[in-house]
Amino acid sequence: MTAQLIDGNALSRTLRAEVATRAAALEARGVVPGLAVVLVGENPASQVYVRNKVKACEDNGLHSVLEKYPAELSEAELLARVDALNKDPAIHGILVQLPLPPHIDAHKVIEAIAPAKDVDGFHVASAGALMTGSPGFWPCTPYGCMKMLESIGCELRGKHAVVIGRSNIVGKPMALMLLAKNATVTICHSATPDLGAFTRQADVVVAAVGKRNMLTADMVKPGAVVIDVGMNRNEEGKLCGDVDFAGVCEVAGWITPVPGGVGPMTITMLLVNTIEAAERAAGAT
Repeated sequence: MTAQLIDGNALSRTLRAEVATRAAALEARGVVPGLAVVLVGENPASQVYVRNKVKACEDNGLHSVLEKYPAELSEAELLARVDALNKDPAIHGILVQLPLPPHIDAHKVIEAIAPAKDVDGFHVASAGALMTGSPGFWPCTPYGCMKMLESIGCELRGKHAVVIGRSNIVGKPMALMLLAKNATVTICHSATPDLGAFTRQADVVVAAVGKRNMLTADMVKPGAVVIDVGMNRNEEGKLCGDVDFAGVCEVAGWITPVPGGVGPMTITMLLVNTIEAAERAAGAT
């Protein structure tokens, strides 16, 4: 059997068109959705991510402000900028690109962002809202994964979902989102003794550890849905995920490619969160 692809690029185009429509509706009311992106230092990967985020905003009717600072920026100065953006009514979402230079406490900076503008979904208040099923912002990558599962009509109720990875950015929120859809969820990680024993039982596998070819064909239940969140490079420098794509394709029912799977969805869900923040702000005025 050859797995069907879950095309993140195609789904992104559909969702971004919806964002553009919502942005136009807000603009007609005199509200231009605004996202502030803050970049500290010269990390090459961060510069690429930030450029893609800004372009996505501009292409879909959102106003974006890019603030670049040298790596020497002090923690106090960065916190002051975040505070100013919190108070700026033209800014509805604030994103501080990680990683930050080592002398800056990233947790402190994230917690300084107003929860109403936390479009990355990393604030403790956002995590608490996800945990308790309250309104808040979901982290963009697992949110994108959920949209991909929804796009193929994957009914999660009663299904066994295995999440490989326990990060605050992907693994933990992913498990909570699946749980909210009534899946039975297992979280596996580096201390799990026999990973395959769990994944072979799974109807849905989400791989999010950053280790190439970590999930192989013999570890996948026939017909399972496999979501590959990993972003790695092979010996030739080519982008690849956590899943042995060629092998798992022969067993799984559905699979996300790398690139062109989860990656574009992450930025798309950032736009969705930003438009949501702007709509909430407009509704409150």
